[in-house]
Amino acid sequence: MSTITVSSFIRALIMNFSNGARRLKCCLGTLLLLVCGHALADGMVPDTSVVIVNEADGEASVSVTNTDASLALLHVTLEDIPEDTEPLLFVTPPLARVETGKSQLVRFILQTSTPLTTQRLKRVIFEGMPQDRVAAQAGHARVGVTVRQNLPVILHPKGLPPNRTPWTGLDWSLKNDQLSVHNPSPYVVRLAQELSLLPGNGAALLPRTYVLPGETLTVPAGGAAATQVRIQPATVYGFAVPPYEAPIKS
Repeated sequence: MSTITVSSFIRALIMNFSNGARRLKCCLGTLLLLVCGHALADGMVPDTSVVIVNEADGEASVSVTNTDASLALLHVTLEDIPEDTEPLLFVTPPLARVETGKSQLVRFILQTSTPLTTQRLKRVIFEGMPQDRVAAQAGHARVGVTVRQNLPVILHPKGLPPNRTPWTGLDWSLKNDQLSVHNPSPYVVRLAQELSLLPGNGAALLPRTYVLPGETLTVPAGGAAATQVRIQPATVYGFAVPPYEAPIKS
């Protein structure tokens, strides 16, 4: 998705604000889910929107290009999500000099003591630090700006077949104005936080944009008579797909 396309989409949303604040909120949530992985930016740019490490291969590689006009240091940092802090990966090299227009190959190497049974989710940050900034003149402050690319990392178990529509396996239930979603599958499900309850205009908001394998999330929701929930899912690479309407179990 290009920067021009993103800007045009935002302007269109603002022009149609009179159609309802709820609709705008839902569209913005979907936009953020998309833009986080695909908006163009200067600095260190990876060649993918998500890093997938297959257990069968033991590692994965990502090519990162320095799009700045000068030499920069590439700093690569792995981050755990709050729900899963087990160290399962290391990267090499964590720090590298990259000339302008050149690329650096970064390897993600799996290190587990037991086989994976479900997909696992981590994050990686690619940050470029320019090395030839002009020194500030005496009495003048200089602010340095770096651009970070923060991507999801999915660890995929050996022998687990790919699933292009994991959101269809989510179980939804509604009781006492509380909407629950359970993920019984071994797949990480990515989706926008905004949910619509059907029929009617009930709504709910998830605390984050993913549901982990075996996890149950419960949030307040209106629409006691709702029989379906409309979600905006995303593929493993973060691309939005058409909304999906899932049944709500009584």
